[in-house]
Amino acid sequence: MFNHELSDNDLIAKYLEGNHQMLECLISRHQKKIFTYILVTVKDKAIAEDLFQDTFIKVINTLRSGYYKEEGKFINWVMRIAHNIVIDYFRKSKRIVTVENRPDFDIFETLKIQDDSAESKLITNQIHQDIRDLVEMLPEEQKEVIYLRHYSDLSFKEIAEQTNVSINTALGRMRYALLNIRKLMKEKNIILST
Repeated sequence: MFNHELSDNDLIAKYLEGNHQMLECLISRHQKKIFTYILVTVKDKAIAEDLFQDTFIKVINTLRSGYYKEEGKFINWVMRIAHNIVIDYFRKSKRIVTVENRPDFDIFETLKIQDDSAESKLITNQIHQDIRDLVEMLPEEQKEVIYLRHYSDLSFKEIAEQTNVSINTALGRMRYALLNIRKLMKEKNIILST
């Protein structure tokens, strides 16, 4: 069977068995898409080449360590790694401010756009998506209070009335929702930045 007929997962399996040529096939198969994404985002060929290399170093290390899990398409996973490396690049170059996770920190205050640059929009869109994904992982009661408070802009009194619970229960659900989001952020290594 020719290498171009093998699936990404077949190439990964053969690479992990010791056939290093399979990794080259995997990289060349997706190189154009990944490099173009990085280049369009950072707008500098030398930096894009460095970030592309960093992306595949992380891919190789993750594959070798056994942490890669077949959860869909390989290319989507690599694009996510590339995206995170681009965000890290912007963070390190001090184009954005890092928000520390503190007990008095309200995640939803990070959703303010500071400028309209492409980098800022990219990062802000990623923050919004990360928060939506985290909220979806919450238990229904906590998810409901988040939506009513932050998306419907209801007061805790209105939330209590609408959900037939006491104000203290509504406040408690919000508190646990925020604690669970912080816990999920830590587990999934998500850093919200603006």
